[in-house]
Amino acid sequence: MRQRSVIIRILTVIGLSTGALGSPNFILILTDDQSYVGSSALMDPQNPETKSDYYQTPQIERLMSMGMRFTQGYAPAPFCCPTRRSIQVGQTPARHLYQKDRDTWTQQYSEQLNIPRMLKQANPEYQTAHFGKWDHRFDDITPQSQGYDFSDGYTSNRTGGGKGSGGPADSDDPKLMHHITQESIAFMSKQATNQTPFFLQISHYAVHLDIFYHQKTLEKTKTWKTGRRHRAPEFAAMTYDVDKTIGEILDAVSDLKLADSTYIFFLSDNGGRNDLPKTLRGTLPRNHPLRDGKGSMYEGGIRVPFAIVGPDIPKESLSRVPVTGLDIFPTMAQLANYSKPLPKNIDGGNLLPVLRNGAGNVERDNPFLIFHHAVDRKAQSAIRLGDFKLVKTWNGKKLELFDLSKDLSEKRNLSAANPDKTRKLHSLMTNFLSDVGAETRQTED
Repeated sequence: MRQRSVIIRILTVIGLSTGALGSPNFILILTDDQSYVGSSALMDPQNPETKSDYYQTPQIERLMSMGMRFTQGYAPAPFCCPTRRSIQVGQTPARHLYQKDRDTWTQQYSEQLNIPRMLKQANPEYQTAHFGKWDHRFDDITPQSQGYDFSDGYTSNRTGGGKGSGGPADSDDPKLMHHITQESIAFMSKQATNQTPFFLQISHYAVHLDIFYHQKTLEKTKTWKTGRRHRAPEFAAMTYDVDKTIGEILDAVSDLKLADSTYIFFLSDNGGRNDLPKTLRGTLPRNHPLRDGKGSMYEGGIRVPFAIVGPDIPKESLSRVPVTGLDIFPTMAQLANYSKPLPKNIDGGNLLPVLRNGAGNVERDNPFLIFHHAVDRKAQSAIRLGDFKLVKTWNGKKLELFDLSKDLSEKRNLSAANPDKTRKLHSLMTNFLSDVGAETRQTED
């Protein structure tokens, strides 16, 4: 009881309603491969280039206007699978995917506290659902085994029309986005009728390749003026179609009178691809002004559209505080009044202090954000502390230091000019990776 009263006082001070403290609903909308500049939502009002110059996504714009958008939101990884695992447990992939003891990491990961288990411990009445792309790979971990009450089962890229299965092509249900949305609305409706709290993760297959869309949408996008970065009408159609289903989720939340008790998290699982097959390249890179794209530790691979909507989160608000998908789990735990201490190996932090007015600090065990992959990926790491970011490519031990406050495009390598900062960040990076037992080599083919 004492801990609960302390939490109530904290929430009261920062301006979040204690009425939402008990058992609020949570919706996580995760798009796939959607670039930071892959929608018509302006991610940073101070930079007009931080939205698409062609795609139209009025529902993502609507969602962001309903709450707080983050100019510096990050996916946990620059690839699909590690991000999806990381969100569930609030841990960097260096702890559970790119381990030196890879033979045992599956069992360790599958037994950890995750979002469904945490919520059910906070309140056994919580109902949990996951619809869409699960894509945990390498093993047989399913949504059901991880505590989800309802799901599509084990799904992967191919389930939703993944790369290599066809397209671009017209479809009655492109990327299964309508199936995912209908299942999600039916789940919400049931919980609203039963008055039970819920967590719903909507994991879209779009806008991952291959490209599928409604023919009528393609006819519409062909009339739009193309841009210097984005010019593929088929991809614009797929983007518009998935955006429309996001609006249907927002409408359902309103129609079911759930808005006052529901928090919505929106982000992409990684940055956008650098190019698309069978399409002409623009005069600027697709993720401009960010450097590189999916698979890279530069900003184009990990900085993503990110927004949170919910009770007492100011509408039309904005935060420049760096946040990550790892923060979702501990933030939900705080909002759901999870009374036990979270595991010490959680890398995310509680976002509630930031959700009042966009400022403040995210309380994490480490003051930095860290990104890492190796083994079956090109061994590369990045660490961000304050405005500075260090990228290490392990093959050749290449170090690059950037000041993101002045160089969003990561064009100016400051490592030689600022050796002290480079050494400090490199030490923090290597010490952390050593402490968690991360592999720093790429497995030979």
